[in-house]
Amino acid sequence: MDWQKTRRRFRAQLSSDHCVHPGSVFDPISARIAEDLGFEVGMFAGSVASLTVLGDPDLIVLTLSEFAEQAYRICRAGTLPILVDADHGYGNALNVKRTVEELETAGVAGLSIEDTVLPRPFACGDKTTLISIAEGVGKMRAAVAGRQDPSLVIAARTSAVSVTGLDNALARIEAYQTTGVDAIFLIGVKQKQELESITKVCRLPLILGGAGPEIMDLHYLGSMGVRVCLQGHQPFMAAIQAVYNTLKALREGTRPTDLDGIPDKKLIEKFSRAKSYDRWIEEFLE
Repeated sequence: MDWQKTRRRFRAQLSSDHCVHPGSVFDPISARIAEDLGFEVGMFAGSVASLTVLGDPDLIVLTLSEFAEQAYRICRAGTLPILVDADHGYGNALNVKRTVEELETAGVAGLSIEDTVLPRPFACGDKTTLISIAEGVGKMRAAVAGRQDPSLVIAARTSAVSVTGLDNALARIEAYQTTGVDAIFLIGVKQKQELESITKVCRLPLILGGAGPEIMDLHYLGSMGVRVCLQGHQPFMAAIQAVYNTLKALREGTRPTDLDGIPDKKLIEKFSRAKSYDRWIEEFLE
């Protein structure tokens, strides 16, 4: 697979002057659908990965190998650049380095490493806490050191704006952008005042998650240096609801021919590449 081509496309988006919403994907079919609909970037989140692979909540019980395997299945399905949420890198700075190596091999176009204390510590009272800036710097430097392909994008991610306040977030941005990472990924920016303070110190492209409605305007975000802004992960949630509704209807006696929301055969054939396989069968088997 030519991973560099998709990585160059993602870097081109980060180097542009506009912001896009990524398509939230979770498996090969969803990635092909997002690509077909024209999304510039696909986003594979850690929370979605835990639900998809394990059927469990986002409590860092998913392993690196399980995450990397699903990321690979998604990446090989098409040519859509995939940005993944690699959580805390599955351990300390040495684990972060290994995480980057594995995800680069899996074909991702970009990944984020965050500075949250994960997994949940004993007796924390369900309170989100962050590692020290010094430890965060070590993790980001290790992430950059683990990169073999210079076209792979590494983003330093922090929730400091909502956890420890704007001043601490600015200090983390200042520190992380000196480590060689390619972007800053911020969670919880809600107000224009916050974003405008951030852009005064941030010299790297911004990626936002959990952004507030006050700033959720692509033109404004683009002018503030934001290049990717997440909208959430509704596609997977909708898939859960669709499966539930379908199984419930069947269990209650609805005939398969009377079910709602079933895609037609042409749509399934399109995203399963049925015509390509027909051609390969004719070429190689007949």
